[in-house]
Amino acid sequence: MCQKNREETMKICGIDLKASDTIISVIEVETDTVKYIPLNLKKLSIQNDENRAEIESFYETFKTFLRDNNIDKIIIKKRAKRGNFAGGANTFKMEGIIQLNGQCDVEFISGQAITSYKKKNDITLPTALLKYQVDAYLSAIASI
Repeated sequence: MCQKNREETMKICGIDLKASDTIISVIEVETDTVKYIPLNLKKLSIQNDENRAEIESFYETFKTFLRDNNIDKIIIKKRAKRGNFAGGANTFKMEGIIQLNGQCDVEFISGQAITSYKKKNDITLPTALLKYQVDAYLSAIASI
């Protein structure tokens, strides 16, 4: 799909799914350099998951976002499937739509992997990063 040679620049889109929101953070990686890319689109939402037009709009908007920003890989922070901290139905619906994007590969990263990365690395959050985007950003950089 969108796999690139390690020597080239790669754009990674980190995603954190919460309630009815797909929270987005994009980084650009070249060799050992990571750069946060501030974009106007920071999240996409599905308010009514039973409305076909809204689902189609989410899908088309997301595909356009990937294409317009030349995204090479998507990293989604995993959510629990059951229990007290389980993700809601909308998050799993959005996850499925994202996986069907047809433009680039989708991988998952666990909260434990992100925590481990934070412990082993000195992370300075970009000043342009909004507070609600932190988990999406960490998902992207921990996947490198």
